[in-house]
Amino acid sequence: MSNTSSTNPSSLRIVCVQANPTVGALQGNFDIVRRHRAQYRGKADLLVFSECFGTGYPLQDLVLRPGFRRDFRAALDALAGEMRGDGGPAVLVGGPLDGAALPYNAAFLIETDGSMKIVLKHTLPNDEVYDEKRVFAPGPLPSPVDFRGFRLGIAICEDFWHGKIAHALAAEGAEVLIVPNGSHFRTGKQAVRLAIGRRTVKATGLPVLYVNQVGGQDSLVFDGGSYAMDRAGLVIAQAGFRECDFDITLERGEDGGVDLRRGDVLGMLPNGYPDETEAMYRALVLGLRDYVNKNGFPGVVLGMSGGIDSALSAAVAVDALGAGRVLPVRMPSPYTSVESMEDAERAAALLGTRLLTVPIGPAMAAFDGMLAPVLEGQPVPAADTTFENVQARARGMTLMALSNRLGLMVLSTGNKSEMSVGYATLYGDMCGGYSVLKDVYKTLVFRLARWRNTQRPEGLLGPQGAVMPERIIAKPPSAELREGQTDEQALGAYEHLDAVLATMVEGLNGADRAAELASAAVGQPISIAYAERIARMTARAQYKRDQSPPGVVVTERTYGPGWRLPVTNHYGL
Repeated sequence: MSNTSSTNPSSLRIVCVQANPTVGALQGNFDIVRRHRAQYRGKADLLVFSECFGTGYPLQDLVLRPGFRRDFRAALDALAGEMRGDGGPAVLVGGPLDGAALPYNAAFLIETDGSMKIVLKHTLPNDEVYDEKRVFAPGPLPSPVDFRGFRLGIAICEDFWHGKIAHALAAEGAEVLIVPNGSHFRTGKQAVRLAIGRRTVKATGLPVLYVNQVGGQDSLVFDGGSYAMDRAGLVIAQAGFRECDFDITLERGEDGGVDLRRGDVLGMLPNGYPDETEAMYRALVLGLRDYVNKNGFPGVVLGMSGGIDSALSAAVAVDALGAGRVLPVRMPSPYTSVESMEDAERAAALLGTRLLTVPIGPAMAAFDGMLAPVLEGQPVPAADTTFENVQARARGMTLMALSNRLGLMVLSTGNKSEMSVGYATLYGDMCGGYSVLKDVYKTLVFRLARWRNTQRPEGLLGPQGAVMPERIIAKPPSAELREGQTDEQALGAYEHLDAVLATMVEGLNGADRAAELASAAVGQPISIAYAERIARMTARAQYKRDQSPPGVVVTERTYGPGWRLPVTNHYGL
């Protein structure tokens, strides 16, 4: 290859690769690198991949295994050996580097002669869903890397989020900041990333190439959001929720500073990040798609009650996997309304899926007969849910039986509002391999359902037009476990419940402050007594949440990795 920088040291062509690695898939991840090198042979100087791309990210305790680190290093060295004189571009790719006690989180810049320059991550995150201080050692403050006449300031993910690293790199003569990232999606995250970029550009005078991964990894969804920002703080390219490359030419100006010029853009628009509602929906689709596909499930099976949670879960599943890989199942009880049966059938028809019907009345009768001799004469609690829970567990058992026979993963359909206060049945509607709405409050469920009925962005596999009957969205939500039951009889208005929960869970506020903030949010008075009741229910339901399936993270504080409370807890919230 004739390197642009060797003939013209005032310019350097860099391709930023927003791709989807898989944790532990060393061969597959490095094959992605190889394919891009072949694609850009003779067309680029350097390919930049996201954080720990060679291993996938995040690694959790997998990175503590010496054998895994040895295999990664062997794969890295093999790539470096292949690169010697092959005419392809240099590569910046991440992975672990052995340290004295713990490994380092490293970025390896491999030149076309097979040599490597290594940058270590200095600032290790220990908040939200990351605990890198547990598995990585912090490296020293990074210094700029000399590459073909330019000084590259490489700041790995968290190092960019804290200004001291960028300042240190600029002070040592860096001409551009290159930021390999493993930054997961949550609401409003892209705006935060861009704000940090603009603040950094203003403070350092350096342009930024921010390269994030895209794809699902268990509960986390990496939305991409890679961008190129020039010295004026203008975004000249960005994209979310898709694999794509874009090439940027660094050009040294007459003042000695480096400017960015956008070249070919493959799959990326200048401002190609979706708005908040579309981003949220795409995160659910991408998280479910990659969880199912990367773990080798042929598809999913879910309960189709005729309610909004199951209808939205089914729509996300069809958009993620296609109608042929989604099996909804109606499981009516004597309390199931005719309207719910009709709505479930209509939703399945709109989505183009099959629909099974398995009545659970015989199971309910069987359990009633089994338990009657034992329960006879026993005191009945004022709020007895024994046989309501039998219904939910009969449905759960039905779905698990279908999963065993057909190999399909059970998709749980509960939302964050219900998970918060324990309005869900352990081993019943909570059973499943994945819960796509686990971190989605009920009021947002309604918003997403209305949005999807009018929108179908590119890349979704479901049909155009409405995907659920309007009656499902309009009717009062009900578990239909007894006659005349509605959710709001037990929980209050969902607008009030979600406002209180958001201030308690995301904001970590107590009941008095939660009531005040929630009242302001909804424009109606919410009593401290109501907030205290919700706090008690939320604290008491911790044992249920600890046994719930994983689900897509979309909020700042998700149950599981982002919310770690003891079950035995006499303080509450």
